[in-house]
Amino acid sequence: MDEQPIDLPCPICASTGNVNMIAHVDEIPYFGEHTQVTILCHDCGWRQTDFIPAEGKKAGGWSLVIDDEEKMRARVIRSSSCTVSIPELDLEVKPGSNATGYVSNVEGVLHRFQEIINMVERDLSSQFLSAEGAEREMLMEQLGTLQNMTLNLANLGAPDADEITLVLLDPHGHSMILHPDAEERELTDEELRTLPVGPDPAVFSTDEANNSA
Repeated sequence: MDEQPIDLPCPICASTGNVNMIAHVDEIPYFGEHTQVTILCHDCGWRQTDFIPAEGKKAGGWSLVIDDEEKMRARVIRSSSCTVSIPELDLEVKPGSNATGYVSNVEGVLHRFQEIINMVERDLSSQFLSAEGAEREMLMEQLGTLQNMTLNLANLGAPDADEITLVLLDPHGHSMILHPDAEERELTDEELRTLPVGPDPAVFSTDEANNSA
């Protein structure tokens, strides 16, 4: 795959002239043809990936109840505009200005949640050492909640584990859960107004990607 220079400054280091794009057309079963677009800066190493379907998609939500080990292998396509959540554990990851897309499975998505929980837990642990009184008690409660979340994610698939739901909400409609039991729905007006859409659309230009692919 050849790199194509693009006339955009790097959003991290503001460098110009060293930002390139790689576009690769591929076929994902049940998802159809899509273009994988990667923008990278050779000055600071910043990299961002997204997935653009060949056919236009409507804003939509996907959900899958995870109640057995087989569903852990279900394919997940998450674009940079997608909010991912597990309502039962009060977990949610929203797309920020540097959000990136990925193709994984349910187990991989849960592993990403575990990494985020572990990172937050380390931050809270360092704060706990210098906290006093009520602040220390609050941090203990937060640490306990995070540890329970990690335990629930780690035990998923066990016979006595509680079921959880993986939810994708994508205003651009580029995300999907590929499983017969996955449910698709339209986003509500409120969701369309309030959901973040990730990186600046100028970073990922459909026309430019298709011309380079």
